[in-house]
Amino acid sequence: MKIKLTALMAAFIGLTAMNAQQFLTPTYSHSGKKTSYITMSDGSELQGTIKDIDREKGLIEYIKIEDGAGKKHKLDAEEIQYMYLPPSGADKLAQKTAFLTDAQKWNNDKLNQDFLSQGYVYYVLTDVKIKKKESKLLMQLLNPDFSKEVQVYFDPFAKQTASVGVGSVNVVGGNAKSYYVSKGGAPAVKLEKKAYKEEFIPLWKSCDAVMEKYPDASWSDLAQHVLTYSECQE
Repeated sequence: MKIKLTALMAAFIGLTAMNAQQFLTPTYSHSGKKTSYITMSDGSELQGTIKDIDREKGLIEYIKIEDGAGKKHKLDAEEIQYMYLPPSGADKLAQKTAFLTDAQKWNNDKLNQDFLSQGYVYYVLTDVKIKKKESKLLMQLLNPDFSKEVQVYFDPFAKQTASVGVGSVNVVGGNAKSYYVSKGGAPAVKLEKKAYKEEFIPLWKSCDAVMEKYPDASWSDLAQHVLTYSECQE
């Protein structure tokens, strides 16, 4: 059994390395034992362990956390500026291996790279445009190690393409069919697989390298498009 597990882990890491510039696997569960780090909208900081996370339509509504002194806090999503939460179980494995990438020079220097390298999940309160309405939502960033120019956020309603899994973890494929994407500081907007060929040129036309290297505008190469666009901004 130990040999089999080791082989599976080696395959998982190898496949992840071959697909280095990919988005993190979205995290649905968080550890209630390891410390979480939350920065509030007023700049104050709170450290503690997660007791409960309430979601409405896939989005975080509020978080219950207990600090080091044993005091319990209930935080509405809009009170939080950003936070680093520790994943649990299989989600933890997915985060730590997915961070193996050579794209880290394109990370956002505002992010805590130490937390990210430990597998922490980064959420940030960001402007999101849904149809014609703009809202501030607490979103999970899926490309923290190459998010300097373009930020890609988890769409909790996104359907998944086919994938190959090790246990409950998707290794190859498993691309969501939609993400929320923010480019140039603009509010994040929904980007869908079915509309990507139409959106491809408007999104990346300012970068000749993307146009030349990826003429087929494949949705599965979206992470590479984001990275190559970042290189154009150097």
